[in-house]
Amino acid sequence: MSKDPASSLPSFAYLACVALGTLSLAAAAQAGTEPFSFSGQAAKEERDARAAAAARAALIERLTSVPCPARLKNQKIMLLIAERTETHWATAQDRYRPLFQVIDAKLRALGLKTFTPEQIKADVAQAELDAYFKNDPDAALAASRRAGAGYILRGSITNRTAVNSVVPVNEVAINVDLTLSSADGRAVSQTDAHADAYSSPDTLETALALVREQADLMVARLYNDYCRGGQASDQPSPPNSLH
Repeated sequence: MSKDPASSLPSFAYLACVALGTLSLAAAAQAGTEPFSFSGQAAKEERDARAAAAARAALIERLTSVPCPARLKNQKIMLLIAERTETHWATAQDRYRPLFQVIDAKLRALGLKTFTPEQIKADVAQAELDAYFKNDPDAALAASRRAGAGYILRGSITNRTAVNSVVPVNEVAINVDLTLSSADGRAVSQTDAHADAYSSPDTLETALALVREQADLMVARLYNDYCRGGQASDQPSPPNSLH
């Protein structure tokens, strides 16, 4: 009995698929690449993350390995933080205590001297804080002199809210800027970090998470500029943006 040609079509299609798959593997091997797989992609992402973390750790170590002159280490740094709202600067320092604690701990770990929140609250009037964040240099000078601060580290939190164009949810872009200046207003160092959050009305919580994640590198940059500036080094500083 003769075999119906149509009955051989499924097996022919199967063999064709196998052949095509073999050709694809051969082409990938010839090109020196592996065929895509989810497990392979995950492994690659993990390798990239480890490499980025190692590079970051090496940069932090290099930035903080600079010796700091004793005259700078003996200077006291006053950390002030405020958040820009739609109408004004929110400057009540108690609100930013968690942020203060993260940054302050990093500064102290590098041997720099800082003020406690209690000292700042006792020495700096609320009116001076408000004026300072409105870029009033006289207020900054008066506050630093009263407290006996040699330098002021200004932490500014700004945000931008919009509706995501792809997914209809609120998107909040948070920026944390740290600027170190001498008591007379001379800028010494500046660094910033950026993050996006979805459907999060609490900008302070997002800012805190951002600072916790990037504080090591942010403070390392400030420390490097601060200490190298004291040595009158002419070596170029690495870029300070952390976007």
